[in-house]
Amino acid sequence: MFGYQENIRTNLSLFPQWLSVLERNITQYTPDGNCETNRLDQCHLKKWQNFLTRIQSLPQREQLIAVNQFANEHEYILDIENYGIDDYWATPKEFLYNNGDCEDYAIIKMLSLKKLGFDMRKIRLVVLQDTNLRTPHAVLAVESPGDTLIMDNQVDEVISHKYIMHYIPVYAVNEKKWWMFLPQ
Repeated sequence: MFGYQENIRTNLSLFPQWLSVLERNITQYTPDGNCETNRLDQCHLKKWQNFLTRIQSLPQREQLIAVNQFANEHEYILDIENYGIDDYWATPKEFLYNNGDCEDYAIIKMLSLKKLGFDMRKIRLVVLQDTNLRTPHAVLAVESPGDTLIMDNQVDEVISHKYIMHYIPVYAVNEKKWWMFLPQ
C-alpha cells in the first residue's frame, strides 16, 4: 500500500484505543431519545442505520462512495476540543453526535461497511503521515480486485492508493490483525 511492504501481525493488544472503540461500539447503546436534545442517545444511530438501509441495494462501489460522502459531511473537530484530550478514538455513535477527526471518520466508514456486509478481512484503518501537511492522518483502505481504494475525509472521491503520493503508512488495523509498513 502506498508503495510500502506490509508485515502482518495479530497481537492487537498494542492498540488499546482501537480495542476500546470496538468494545464501546458494541456496548454503547442507550434508550431511544430526541435528537434535538444535547444528550447522546439512540436516535443519532437511527439516522445512520436508515442511511445504510437506503444504500443496501446499491452495487458495492456505489456504497463505498455513499458511505464516504455521508461521513465526510460531518464537521472536522479536534479531539482536544471534543473530549479535552489529544487523541480519542470515537465510536460511530460518538462521531454522529460530536463530529470528529480523521480516525473517527475512518472508524464510522469501516463500521458502516461492516453493517453493509463487506468482507472485513479486506478493510483496514490506516494511520499514516501526510507529507504535504506534515501531520499524522488516518484513512480507510478497502481491498478491491487488483487495487486498494482509499476513503479519506480530506477527499470526496474514493480513489486508488496508487494515485496518492504524499502518504507514508505507519500501521493499519482491522478487527483481527494489524500491519506494519516498511519501505520496499
